[in-house]
Amino acid sequence: MIHYHGTPISPRTQLLKMGGRNFCVSFAAPQDFKTCLAIGQTVMLDNGAFSVFTKGKTLDLDGYYAWIEPVLAPPHWAVMPDAIGGDVEAQHKLLQTWPWRTLGYDNCAPVFHLHMPITYLFFLCNAYRKVCLGSSAEFWDTSTVMWERRMDDIFNALVNHYGRVPWIHGLRMLGKADNRWPLASADSTNVAQNFKRDTGCAECKADTIDRINPTPAWQGGLFA
Repeated sequence: MIHYHGTPISPRTQLLKMGGRNFCVSFAAPQDFKTCLAIGQTVMLDNGAFSVFTKGKTLDLDGYYAWIEPVLAPPHWAVMPDAIGGDVEAQHKLLQTWPWRTLGYDNCAPVFHLHMPITYLFFLCNAYRKVCLGSSAEFWDTSTVMWERRMDDIFNALVNHYGRVPWIHGLRMLGKADNRWPLASADSTNVAQNFKRDTGCAECKADTIDRINPTPAWQGGLFA
């Protein structure tokens, strides 16, 4: 699994010691953007929808697109605009604003919110090379049995439909790397939020996290 470490990470000296890792930079907190591009293997560009949702604001689409346009090329990729808690129609409307559809969608990933119908997840997997899973609505809290059941339902459905799991990225799910869901990649701000309290060393905490990977194949879950 590719581990994307969320930023900002301060002081800057701690971030610089994490060179060679993969980073997630949010449009809502872009101050480490240039540094991560310079020292990281890959950078995942996040639209900041989580921050927008929790603060009751509206995503600045034009601003987001202007921010990512200069660097939107492999191996870097961006999370497409999404409406947390919105319905399929609202989500699909946002996807239609993506300006770079002629590039084959190698540079982006849409978001499937866990409360949406799984048929919409199939639609996204058929249209895009990778799809992000985002917690939402009654499945907002990743520590609940309800959330785990929904994740099991999703991975069972993917394997039943495709015969294997497509590229699935877990938004804010890097903490689930030691669990049963075979995510291809995931992100979290665990290092940024907790390294000072836990170890005082961002690189050391990232090293511990990067050594953990989920099972490579889906085994059917606990709630099959």
